[in-house]
Amino acid sequence: QVQLVESGGGLVQPRGSLRLSCAASGLTVSSYRMSWYRQAPGKERESVAIKRIDGRTSYADSVLGRFTIARDNAKNTVYLQMNNMKSEDTAVYYCNAEAGGTNYWGQGTQVTVSS
Repeated sequence: QVQLVESGGGLVQPRGSLRLSCAASGLTVSSYRMSWYRQAPGKERESVAIKRIDGRTSYADSVLGRFTIARDNAKNTVYLQMNNMKSEDTAVYYCNAEAGGTNYWGQGTQVTVSS
């Protein structure tokens, strides 16, 4: 059974930092395209960062230079380091694993940026 479990969300002040974790079981993160998505209230879910099987990364323009996606194969975990956070980063963040058209999702973790 595949499980993706996100953690690390919470309340952070503007210009602060958070690191989200996505611990995977039932699949090997190095064999999947791993992504972080987010969904703000009243908005559609959007892709934030992607880590491809070959190691290449992609980011949404809104987070480029502030967020970093990383993969730890030994821990079978994917991370999202978020720096210089802004109020518009407030959302539920989801971990996604995709391979061959099959998608798995985590339950999401709330991130709130507010003073």
